[in-house]
Amino acid sequence: MPLFGSSSPPPPPPESRSRGFFGRRSDSPEGNTNGHTNGNGNGPTRSSTRSGGLFSRRRSSSSDSDRSVDLSKDPSIKSARRKVTEAEAAEVAADKALNHARAAVRSAREEVKQLEQDALREARRAKAKQAEAKTIKKSTGRLGRHD
Repeated sequence: MPLFGSSSPPPPPPESRSRGFFGRRSDSPEGNTNGHTNGNGNGPTRSSTRSGGLFSRRRSSSSDSDRSVDLSKDPSIKSARRKVTEAEAAEVAADKALNHARAAVRSAREEVKQLEQDALREARRAKAKQAEAKTIKKSTGRLGRHD
């Protein structure tokens, strides 16, 4: 099975006469080393001597009038546009979710910071209360002489 749509038979091995790597082929039958003929066996034709190659552009057989066809109704075009629209909507939703998540993180950090400050204030108050209780305990040392 031929690759890339080539329907011509593989060329026979080159003759011993070679012009080198960049040698130019002649259009005469004796210079025909690639074996292509124009269909009646009389020698190469312009279309048969120029093969497309791997990177050649394929010429479309359709006329220029095909280009004026409305492709917006083509199912594959509609599907591609729909997918792009869905992807854009998904990005917008993802951006909103990301902003919401960032706001939630900021709020949580602020709450933790406030909690730490409250705990520090309560610890200072508890320390002051403990010092006051110690002072009161010392003053109770003189009590109970009448026991």
